[in-house]
Amino acid sequence: MAKERGLISPNDFAQLQKYMEYSTKKVSDVLKLFEDGKMAKYLQGDAIGYEGFQEFLKIYLELDNVPSHLSLALFQSFQTGHCLNETVIKDVVCLSDVSCYFSLLEGGRPEDKLEFTFKLYDTDRNGILDSSEVEKIILQMMRMAEYLDWDVSELRPILQEMMKEIDYDGSGSVSLAEWVRAGATTVPLLVLLGLEMTLKDDGHHMWRPKRFPRPVYCNLCESSIGLGKQGLSCNLCKYTVHDQCAMKALPCEVSTYAKSRKDIGVQSHVWVRGGCESGRCDRCQKKIRTFHSLTGLHCVWCHLEIHDDCLQAVGHECDCGLLRDHILPPSSIYPSVLASGQDRKNSKTSQKTMDDLSLSTSEALRIDPVSNTHPLLVFVNPKSGGKQGQRVLWKFQYILNPRQVFNLLKDGPEVGLRFFKDVPDSRILVCGGDGTVGWILETIDKANLPVVPPVAVLPLGTGNDLARCLRWGGGYEGQNLAKILKDLEMSKVVHVDRWSVEVIPQQTEEKSDPVPFQIINNYFSIGVDASIAHRFHIMREKYPEKFNSRMKNKLWYFEFATSESIFSTCKKLEESLTVEICGKPLDLSNLSLEGIAVLNIPSMHGGSNLWGDTRKPHGDSYGINQALGAAAKVITDPDILKTCVPDLSDKRLEVVGLEGAIEMGQIYTKLKNAGHRLAKCSEITFHTTKTLPMQIDGEPWMQTPCTIKITHKNQMPMLMGPPPRSSNFFGFLG
Repeated sequence: MAKERGLISPNDFAQLQKYMEYSTKKVSDVLKLFEDGKMAKYLQGDAIGYEGFQEFLKIYLELDNVPSHLSLALFQSFQTGHCLNETVIKDVVCLSDVSCYFSLLEGGRPEDKLEFTFKLYDTDRNGILDSSEVEKIILQMMRMAEYLDWDVSELRPILQEMMKEIDYDGSGSVSLAEWVRAGATTVPLLVLLGLEMTLKDDGHHMWRPKRFPRPVYCNLCESSIGLGKQGLSCNLCKYTVHDQCAMKALPCEVSTYAKSRKDIGVQSHVWVRGGCESGRCDRCQKKIRTFHSLTGLHCVWCHLEIHDDCLQAVGHECDCGLLRDHILPPSSIYPSVLASGQDRKNSKTSQKTMDDLSLSTSEALRIDPVSNTHPLLVFVNPKSGGKQGQRVLWKFQYILNPRQVFNLLKDGPEVGLRFFKDVPDSRILVCGGDGTVGWILETIDKANLPVVPPVAVLPLGTGNDLARCLRWGGGYEGQNLAKILKDLEMSKVVHVDRWSVEVIPQQTEEKSDPVPFQIINNYFSIGVDASIAHRFHIMREKYPEKFNSRMKNKLWYFEFATSESIFSTCKKLEESLTVEICGKPLDLSNLSLEGIAVLNIPSMHGGSNLWGDTRKPHGDSYGINQALGAAAKVITDPDILKTCVPDLSDKRLEVVGLEGAIEMGQIYTKLKNAGHRLAKCSEITFHTTKTLPMQIDGEPWMQTPCTIKITHKNQMPMLMGPPPRSSNFFGFLG
């Protein structure tokens, strides 16, 4: 299919972004190899041919083989000569253009990107570019914007205007300082380059690009942005503008903490024009005619939407609306110095204190939450679930106080935990996959908090076994976050067991992979299941675009299980290991197993229950399990095991035997109910005599002969979602 000149397809661009996400290389690393390394032979002046371009991609994306259709499409997109059909090998592309383009897509500060791209074209290193060279940089920016689905018809005049301001004397040349200064004050360009907006409470908006599916009006010029067109919207206050209006926008009205004693304790409404998405006034219940002009008001904190004329009828005080149980209003957060009773000598000193406050200096702020509320600390992994994580981060920054919401890739969990350390009755919400949840739980372990808040999960991406067992579902699919927060209010605390893993290798010449974790939150397995997971893991790292949906993952898993059944790499597993449960040998002599799984929760690989369903006797599962073996820490009697119900809080593990890859694949695809129940126990030890595949919580590795000891570590308070309702997605998806 013919492509428009200079563009790769949206699918190719999405695939390229996936590869870049998994790669650790920077453009600067590859350029060094072209300057004085093994890649210099491919240079033809400042150009490279198709072979050199392929090598560039292999090194930069850390791939043994870049898909041919992708490399060809990319090469064509950089060509300035004739069409690809007129013999690719004779054509060349400019290495500076290629490097500029990829550097713009990389993570990092916009200022650094501006400087790096400038120096790419400053070949004589005199700190000056002529206008034609700067135009090349802008061309790559426009290409990137087009791939990211920006409206380049609006961005182009903004960049042209920027160029006029840079070259104010009409000399046709631009210095590095002029280029960086102009770029750093052009808001749409900064957003395009991935500006990491920092919360400073200084009147700056936290812009993000947004395409509007309904008519929206600019808060500055009040003209329509246009149906399906893109503008910029502030994460904090929903102030919305055309790209070209952003630099003239009024200051952001949101303050995330009280800056004087008079503001402490009582929260006032903060009204912003427009943003009335419901189209109905919460005061008079009549329609707000949002389709005709910039009209109506919305409160940033309680999210009331009213007519302009209804403002006088609404009181001054804001109660934070339906989500008040979760929100820390600004009136509840204030500088510690205001609480200490120290008076400020002058306003200049006071202002300096305010300017010094930031999200990372949580020690400077004190929290005094509204009584009878449960302030929510939110951790978001923006990389989880594709683009879902980033969207969830943006949404929570608006519906809660942004100081409650932490970007894990930027801040890590420690800053948020320190900030909430002394907040009574708080809760934690982790937005991410099982790996993100494990990271947070481990950090909480190390934080030595006076009281550990209960943890809920908003599952992003695939897998999400712990979230399934806690009734938060198999994956977020764009549901209303306010509704999910209301479900969280009805949740109950359960104390989930966690287990320590100690791997003691034997002295051999073979080398093991690193053990991924020392703690089990979900499960451990050895043998066939881990072998399939290991192959799955290697293939997903190599071809991430093939593993971007739950259905694809299930099909791949079944394929790996089928091929594993042919080779049977873990056949007669009982000959390569022995198992002790609470110090007693587990007899495997009458079984022909290829794998053993140790379960803390009844879900693996995105909902597979290896223990199987149990027809529950009357009574709660805790009481049943205690009655079956309160005195004995070990249960191996097959008749008793048939009635044992998995319990997240019973300080015992379920041990399951797996007969082969086909059985594992059948369980995973719901064609079979369960594996072979071997035991329930509070401690288990494995002794292996050969290298075997193993996995902890979905992270596989190859382990040389060793001893593995699994013992109870502690319990973590977690939040169990409310019982499923017929219309509620967030039920347990077993």
